[in-house]
Amino acid sequence: MCGAAAGRRGKRVVIIDHADKAGEKIRISGGGRCNFTNIHCGPENFISQNPHFCKSALSKYSPQDFIDLVNSYGIKWHEKTKGQLFCDGRSQEIIDMLLSECERSQNELWLGMGVKTIAKAGDVFKIKTDHHTVTASSVVIATGGPSIPKMGASRFGYEAAQQFGLRLIEPEPALVPLTFTDHLKAPLKTLSGLSVQARISNAKASFDDAMLFTHRGLSGPAILQISSYWTAGEEITLNMTAGKFPRSSLAQQMKTDRTERPRVSPSVWLAQYLPARLAEYIAGHVKAARLADLSDAAILSLSLMAENWTVKPAGSEGFRTAEVTKGGVDTQELSSKTFESKSVAGLYFIGELVDVTGHLGGHNFQWAWASGHAAGQHC
Repeated sequence: MCGAAAGRRGKRVVIIDHADKAGEKIRISGGGRCNFTNIHCGPENFISQNPHFCKSALSKYSPQDFIDLVNSYGIKWHEKTKGQLFCDGRSQEIIDMLLSECERSQNELWLGMGVKTIAKAGDVFKIKTDHHTVTASSVVIATGGPSIPKMGASRFGYEAAQQFGLRLIEPEPALVPLTFTDHLKAPLKTLSGLSVQARISNAKASFDDAMLFTHRGLSGPAILQISSYWTAGEEITLNMTAGKFPRSSLAQQMKTDRTERPRVSPSVWLAQYLPARLAEYIAGHVKAARLADLSDAAILSLSLMAENWTVKPAGSEGFRTAEVTKGGVDTQELSSKTFESKSVAGLYFIGELVDVTGHLGGHNFQWAWASGHAAGQHC
């Protein structure tokens, strides 16, 4: 995106990528269909120590701007839940579109080319690669964070920033599954593979979406979302009946049915609102064969597990499975309009490398397009 934008301004651009194929993170995204943006994308969908930093770029290159580009290439797409847009076909269509934009702008693309050193002498940068030395008036670093190292992700961008004296906000895995300690893993083993709609919350945020029990802990969209707001040692709360009792609560309804349907077992009753396996697991925490046998205290215990289950994850699965990286180059070091370093003229940092992290659902791609477009107008 940045290379194409700069090329349209008449700049001579070379894009250097150590990967053998362009856009591999795009290719694997969205189950191979690429969740390329979100129609509701706005500053409120991003985390940063400076929540205002993202506003300029997002306002100057909106989701509709990218949709217009996609439409101009005849790429068919569809909207899923919560404004998420996906290709009808393969994510390769988005990669091919971006490569075509670069070709139109006469960019050169060097794949499978590692960068060994970046140095600056006066107003000129010297970039030494595996096979060439390139001189340039501007260098844009768009290497992302260390999430998904098997895709070739690394800390290269952070090291470059530190080399030139820029501060970092400590990078952390985000949009990542959370793990349990062994004492929780064992009893929850029977729930592995089970998915349930839930409201996941902590003191900082709350998300309503699907949650998945795994053999390590918890995953699914709601968990990935809350992980970006979670720090080690904190608890999270699981409400697995959110919205199902608009006029009462699970406990109140169970007390009513204890009178009206006394012979129903707790697990069968809970299965009206929860997956059967989960209902059976929760019901197993009380010794009662029928609703009639439940005390008020037992009903409260069951309702707390279903609606206010507080757990303390042991950690996360880390950068190995994290979809993005939180933290990165401190936004105080950069212009929010151009993404140029305030201390090193001609040096730019964009995308995931910067301390701006999007919610799940196409927001991080929109940040890539918007920040790339912004830097491309000025580099």
